[in-house]
Order: sequence, then C-alpha cells, then structure tokens
Amino acid sequence: MDKIKGLKEYAKGAAYRDALGIPADAQVLYEPLAQGEYNINYMFRHPSTGKRLVLRVNTGSQMHLENQIEYEYHALKLLESSGRTPVPVYVDGSKKYLDYGVLVMEFLEGGSLNYRKDLKLAAECLADIHSIPVNPEVMKEQGRDVVCGLIRPKNPLQAILDECNEMAETYYHSELGELSKKKQMERMLFTGQKIVDGIGDYDGYCCCVNTELNSGNFLINGEGKPNYLVDWEKPLYGDPVQDLGHFLAPTTTFWKTDVILKEEEMDRFVKEYKGAVKGRFDVSGLEERLKAFVPVTCLRGITWCAMAWVEYQKPGRLIRNGETFRKMEDYLDGEFLRMIENKTLKTF
Repeated sequence: MDKIKGLKEYAKGAAYRDALGIPADAQVLYEPLAQGEYNINYMFRHPSTGKRLVLRVNTGSQMHLENQIEYEYHALKLLESSGRTPVPVYVDGSKKYLDYGVLVMEFLEGGSLNYRKDLKLAAECLADIHSIPVNPEVMKEQGRDVVCGLIRPKNPLQAILDECNEMAETYYHSELGELSKKKQMERMLFTGQKIVDGIGDYDGYCCCVNTELNSGNFLINGEGKPNYLVDWEKPLYGDPVQDLGHFLAPTTTFWKTDVILKEEEMDRFVKEYKGAVKGRFDVSGLEERLKAFVPVTCLRGITWCAMAWVEYQKPGRLIRNGETFRKMEDYLDGEFLRMIENKTLKTF
C-alpha cells in the first residue's frame, strides 16, 4: 500500500474502520490484487467476519467525473439483485483524508473467461444483468441526461465515436506518433462516422450496460456455478447491444487472450444470449444493431491505445503496466490496424 501516499493511514482511520465494523486494534493484511489503468485494488479479510473484501482505490476517471467512485458504487447497488456483480459495502469519494476515491466490495472467486469454452456462460451472465429493471425517468445533471443515476448518451454510437476522436487527438498532437498511423486513424474514423450516420435513432429496451467487457472482467467458475462480471468503472444507461458489440469486437477479445472470434462463434454467442434472455426484454433487431456497434467499438479500442500509448510515456504516471504497454504497441502495429480497417470496418 506504500504506492499510494496516505493509504495505510486511511485504512487505520476511525471513519473507515467504523463504517466496516473493523475493531480499532485489529490487524488487517492488504494484499495487492489486479489493477487497471485507473484503479488499484487490494484484497483483505475482515478480522471479525472472516469475509474477503476488495479495497478499490480510484486514481482517475475515463468519464471525466468528479464523483467517479460514487458513480461505480451506485451502479453496483443497482445491479445487486442480479447476483452477477460484487456487492458494494462502503464508498468514500470525499477525498478529505486521501487524494483518491475509495470503494470496498465483496471479493468474488473465479477465473478469466475463455472465449473458446465460456461463450454460453458469458451470454447468461450478461442476460441476467441486462434484465435488471431501471426506472427510465430522465433527469439532468451537469448538462447530461441521467437515468437512475446512470449517464444516458442521446446517441450511444455517436458518443463512442466522439470519444474516439477526442482520444485520437492525443496521438495526433504527439511527436511520438507516426504520421502514417495518424493518417490511417483519420481514415478509419471517417469510415466510422459513415457507419454511425447510417443508423437511425434507437428507442427500444434500455438497461445498465457495462461498456468494458474484456475477458479479465469476467469471473468464471463453470456451468451450474456462479459466474460474474466485475469492474463497473464506465456503466451507462443504454442499448444492451452496446455490451454485446464490445464483447465481440476483435479489439476486446485480442486484449488479454490474442483471440479473434470467428463469424460462427459470434453467431453462436448471440444465439446463446437471446436464449438466456428468456423473453425478459425485447431483442428484436439485435443483429442489425451489432453491425454498427462492433466496428465502432473497434475504433474505440484503437484510439484508446493510441492515447494511452502517449500518456504511458509521460513521467510520473502512478499506474504503469508493462504488459499493457506492449499490448498497446500490438494494437498500433500496422498489420493489426490494416486488419481492423480492411476486414472489420468493411464486414459490418
């Protein structure tokens, strides 16, 4: 915990311990757990209950939110009845005693998803999460449409593409970026805009969507056992197909496993998902919307890597993962970019 200044002291503080029911004199061992680009996680065992918990420290917001950790906590509370997400037990986004937001949630068992074996289990997990009812009343918060505490983009596809263009600017303006790749990205984003412009407004079923469905965010225990989806850093209120598109996109599957799904595997996943929904919500038109969400999601993966590749090389970055940096370079490799441009952007 030395990596984060003041965290040890915070975890010994009365406010934190009282909220969790940890005796003041109890010894608690915090062990490093998997970390992302904007969060550092620790696992610990509650000294009184023996229950394993996760302490999650948020170091930044991809969504540009001041209340990032509270936003994630709210989504987890909303989805608690699904039985597919970790139950949150404590949140502190005040930054009064620490420079970062803090969340404590239950620790869940499971291994990463295997795309060759676990497509059915992932489909069932997503179907249960997407089936959780959300009050559709729209409110305004800081100029954004918000539904039940979740941001609702007016046009989800355009919102993704806008984010892509914003992230690409970091690469465009960096001396580290290659001119040929800058031009290629511009060309791919132009194609992405044509895809978005060809899709009409969606007014069908909406729910809480995760938006970041790489294999490491699933915790798989097997058929007939509990399987989960963790890491709810960027949830939105929107079309469930946004999650399916992210799950199937080659930029997602390739991230941790080097797998790119075949067309028949994608079709099988969609069939399993529709079967798992079991009539709980309308899935009509799902396949057609996927034809837009998959390629636009790929553009998000490419432009995020371009932005992060530049930022990773800035001095003083708190979180820096060598494996992640190498993967970014794989995504920015000319051959990989050509595959996305010539196959995915033209197939869908």
